Amino acid sequence: METISKPMLKSSARTTRRMRIAILGTRGIPNQYGGFEQFAEKFAISMAGRGHQVFVYSSHNHPYSGSELQQVRLIHCFDPEYRMGTAGQFIYDLNCILDSRKRGFDIILQLGYTSSTVWSWLMPGGSLVVTNMDGLEWKRTKYGRMTRWFLRHAEKWGARYSNYLIADSKAIKDYLWDKYQISSLFVPYGAEVFEAADSGHPVFGRLGIVPGSYDLLIARFEPENNIALALQAYRSNGKRKLVLVGNHEHTRFGKRCSEQYGKCGNIIFAGPIYNSEDLQQLRCHAALYIHGHSVGGTNPSLLEAMGCGVTICAHDNVFNRSTLCANAHYFNTAGDLEQILADDTAADKSCWREENLKKVRECYNWETITDKLEQSFQEWISMSN
Repeated sequence: METISKPMLKSSARTTRRMRIAILGTRGIPNQYGGFEQFAEKFAISMAGRGHQVFVYSSHNHPYSGSELQQVRLIHCFDPEYRMGTAGQFIYDLNCILDSRKRGFDIILQLGYTSSTVWSWLMPGGSLVVTNMDGLEWKRTKYGRMTRWFLRHAEKWGARYSNYLIADSKAIKDYLWDKYQISSLFVPYGAEVFEAADSGHPVFGRLGIVPGSYDLLIARFEPENNIALALQAYRSNGKRKLVLVGNHEHTRFGKRCSEQYGKCGNIIFAGPIYNSEDLQQLRCHAALYIHGHSVGGTNPSLLEAMGCGVTICAHDNVFNRSTLCANAHYFNTAGDLEQILADDTAADKSCWREENLKKVRECYNWETITDKLEQSFQEWISMSN
């Protein structure tokens, strides 16, 4: 067990001061990319609406070039990732951190640690640094040995040089305590209950499917998302239709999956779909939602599926179980999934769906998340004075 000591902060009464908050670690808002960007957009707009000054750092080549979005101020920094690849992320993070040194922020909320914590020693001393530690990035099989070595150290730097840590999963919270003996604040991603189901939506015609007649899997084509396992199970089953949403042309793994399973009549490689309305309609009209993610914390796409009221079949791991508890089917192998698919009543789990909808309304809604972070930020600032 490795212990990292945290700075002791003085206790004082809670204040209701208006805060200056910066959000680093995303490509920017409005969200064009993924979970961190979605979190940044929702949280920043909500906090700005409560009277706080909120700044989100954005890539200079983000499609939205404005300096403000719904009272949130955007700071565009040079981002050479489009030219340099992954190395450009480090330069972009450095540019954001250097800019933050002259802004006088009360809080710097750092989303993730992959390419930013190498610059932790440059963070402005007058700001409290709060880091969302994300999932266990070093476990991802797409990374080589040296990259995994670096990510382990980046995680350690994030834990060491942050004033406070946020865990988006209770399993991550437990891990941070076991590994570093550091307490973290559990703050999951948010979602919304989708209540605009439309069986006549054009997305069904475009994909050539009938609402309710298919199962759905939405994921990046990475091995740890267990896509190959799911494809094997559906090829063996044959009678159930799987719609697979993701850019299979983007990775070698995705291309192999397409080549091996693309001719199966019951498997549809739908490609990437970025329109949120299309995705929500696909989710809420699916018979089963297959969630194969095995690495990371509370997954945003899983919460969105819960908010659509679809029966979920998830890979059996501590992250998914901490979110879904007993309200899902679970699988470890292709054989496990085949048994579930063979059950004609697998989708008939109204009690599970209702429990998951209740969780989204009560635990994973954006207002509750904003309340928790706002109160914690206020308390931490008061303790530091």
